[in-house]
Amino acid sequence: MFAKRRWRSIRFRIVLIYFLLVFIAMTVIGVFITDQLEAYQMELIRSNFTKIVQESVISLQEYEHLNQHREEIQADIQSWAESLREEMFVVDDGFVIIASSNSNYIDRSALDLLDQSILVRGMTGEISEQDRVLASGIPVKNMVFPIEKNGNVKGLVCLRADITSVYQSQSQARMIIIQAMLAALLITVGLGFFIARSITVPINDVTEKALKMSEGDFSQEVSVRSDDEIGRLAEMFNLLREKLDYTLAEINSEKNKLETILKNMGDGLLAVDNEGRIILANHAAMQMLDLKQKDIEDKSYDEIVGKFSKNLLYENIRERSLEGGYHEVVEKAGRAYDVRYDRYTDESGQDMGMIVVFQDITEQQKLENMQRDFVANVSHELKTPLTTIKSYTETLMHTEINDCSTIEHFLRIIDEETDRMSRLVRNLLQLSKLDYKQEKWFKKDTNLVNVVKTALSKVEMTAANKDQQLISLFDPKQRIMTVIDRDRIDQVLLNVLTNAIKYTPEGGKIEVDVFSEDPMAKVVIADSGIGIAEKEIPRVFERFYRVDKARSREMGGTGLGLSIAKQIVEEHGGTIAIQSKLGEGTRVTISLPLSPTRGQRNIE
Repeated sequence: MFAKRRWRSIRFRIVLIYFLLVFIAMTVIGVFITDQLEAYQMELIRSNFTKIVQESVISLQEYEHLNQHREEIQADIQSWAESLREEMFVVDDGFVIIASSNSNYIDRSALDLLDQSILVRGMTGEISEQDRVLASGIPVKNMVFPIEKNGNVKGLVCLRADITSVYQSQSQARMIIIQAMLAALLITVGLGFFIARSITVPINDVTEKALKMSEGDFSQEVSVRSDDEIGRLAEMFNLLREKLDYTLAEINSEKNKLETILKNMGDGLLAVDNEGRIILANHAAMQMLDLKQKDIEDKSYDEIVGKFSKNLLYENIRERSLEGGYHEVVEKAGRAYDVRYDRYTDESGQDMGMIVVFQDITEQQKLENMQRDFVANVSHELKTPLTTIKSYTETLMHTEINDCSTIEHFLRIIDEETDRMSRLVRNLLQLSKLDYKQEKWFKKDTNLVNVVKTALSKVEMTAANKDQQLISLFDPKQRIMTVIDRDRIDQVLLNVLTNAIKYTPEGGKIEVDVFSEDPMAKVVIADSGIGIAEKEIPRVFERFYRVDKARSREMGGTGLGLSIAKQIVEEHGGTIAIQSKLGEGTRVTISLPLSPTRGQRNIE
């Protein structure tokens, strides 16, 4: 595989191209040179033959009949041959050799030495030539010159030259060219590899760093070594890397934002594809649906959500989303969920699936119910005194009453009901301020024991009127320092003490204790009254809630006192708790943080 990839590499192809170009060029040049060299040498031989024969032909033209002058012609041939390396012989018109530089050829037929075609062409007055290889393997060149006079060919002068040297020269030239070609090819391969490397090394560098970038490492940077195309490629790669790094950083940032939003949003979100598979579920959705990651991987949307409601099956919500309806309220395990859903598409508008959002509206419904109950309770609380005032007012207006005591009784009732409405409105206003953090606080270091003593002194007479024992279990001289708004804590203590007195029978007892359990100061008020049923205790701090509605209203209660007390204590960073058993009495514990300066003196 590696070898195959190497043969396909740019480096190999560049070297191969250079190699082939040089090889072809050198081959063409070599063939041209050897051909030209051969042609040049042959032309030298031909011109030399022509020069020699021209003189001999002129002298031979003087003979009327060649056969009659054999001896003279042989003598001429011998004299000419002394200066020649070529063989020379004269042929008569019957193709018989009548004279020759080689005496062995005399009287032999020229057809034994030369092809008929060259002899025939010579007899027609044409100078002709022929190359051939003798039986001995020696290459020779034959040329035939006609001896003619007055247009009549009387015979032929033939020359034969050994052209072995020509072919040797060609072979030597060819060898030189081959050697030069090999040297050129070696140089070409070396230069080709060098040039190819200068191209492929930067490309390989870009490739390797691009591979690392594909694995998420964007710290790669290509060195720019030149100002050519490769250099510009490196610059563009670095620019691309920077832009890609920035783009991916932006994408990751947006992804992290989205993941953070999905993770921390209170609503549950599911993304479902067209196959009904859940492809995304945020943390809230997994909690609402009691899911684990394995459930999402193994189960379909219908298997998980179908148990909520058949209306939420994938095909059902898909159809309703097409019709424009995308809202459903379902309940599961005592909680209510507002389910909204809609389709989501890709950039081309292709339907990709559904987005389903679960909003837990349990607390919202509770709040709405509380608001309705609150309005109903306020209306009811106001309706009773208003009805009473209205009836007594109409009686006074439309009935002649002469008894002053009756009139005084009616007016007293109207006054009491008016006070009752005033208390209700005052409590409602205070609750509103507490709810909207508009209450003004005047907190300072205060000895809680003194506050409790003051509150006890305010209710001593009321307790005495019911023959109740108001027992202080604490040392009145001790100092328990807290940072409080004295008037507000006094209001809390009076509310709890008043309730204890109201719901404790005559002759009962109420015990009050103040002590510290670092880091809290505690006030405990325990009575021997009628107590509260265990199931009612969690609701005693609800607004307008009364354990015994008739009796509480008869005693002038609004049902808001403990609710106000709880908020005041919590604004101080404390708690208020109730322990009670029906028929055995009630124990209220108020806990407030101790002051950081509780060890200092001369504090109120």
